[in-house]
Amino acid sequence: MDWQRKADAPASAAQKALIIEDDEKIALLLKMYLEKDGFATDIAGDGISGLSAVRSARPDIVLLDLMLPELDGWEVCRSIRQESAVPVIMITAKGETIDKVQGLEAGADDYITKPFDMKEVLARVRAVLRRYSADERKKRRIEYHRLAVDMDAFALLIDGKPVDTPPKELELLYFLASSPGRVFTRKQLLDDVWGFDYLGDSRTVDVHIKRLREKLEGVSERWRLKTVWGVGYKFELSP
Repeated sequence: MDWQRKADAPASAAQKALIIEDDEKIALLLKMYLEKDGFATDIAGDGISGLSAVRSARPDIVLLDLMLPELDGWEVCRSIRQESAVPVIMITAKGETIDKVQGLEAGADDYITKPFDMKEVLARVRAVLRRYSADERKKRRIEYHRLAVDMDAFALLIDGKPVDTPPKELELLYFLASSPGRVFTRKQLLDDVWGFDYLGDSRTVDVHIKRLREKLEGVSERWRLKTVWGVGYKFELSP
């Protein structure tokens, strides 16, 4: 479809956005506002072409509809997360809590429900991008004894060998290991790893920590994921 072609955005645009949306009116509305805000913008009208565009266009942010032809938004997001740490905002007509939880668990960074206000969309785009600034991306590999967390490759490595790890577990470990010794409450972890509007049970943090510990058990005595009773969790280095 013609409306899916690459946008003629100014060559000087600092950042690129990819819209994966099968509703032409919504896609073009998003495109118009994003370009006014300085983004070079591409559009894909289904899940398969959207994945292809992520690989070829290498956008700075993806706005992803949930109900897509060919491949739904959950699958698209999971596939993106296997290859890239590019920020993803899900935009969909589904507003039930379970849909938001599933979207965030699939690796989305934020979630907006239709109908939406464009000012809110742009504000959220900017907020998500601030969390993924260029300086942060340069430091997106953390290494400790026998352990590496590489967010550019989206991989957990033990002795250089990849360990199959779901997106949120990896992001949680990276977040904690980025500030060794600092204690984070469950609320802080939900806000920073799952997103400030996460509506799920705070016990999801405990579940993810438990799964990470199972993967990391016995790897090293120089660091550990420690529970600070009554407060939260921290990535602790041995003295």
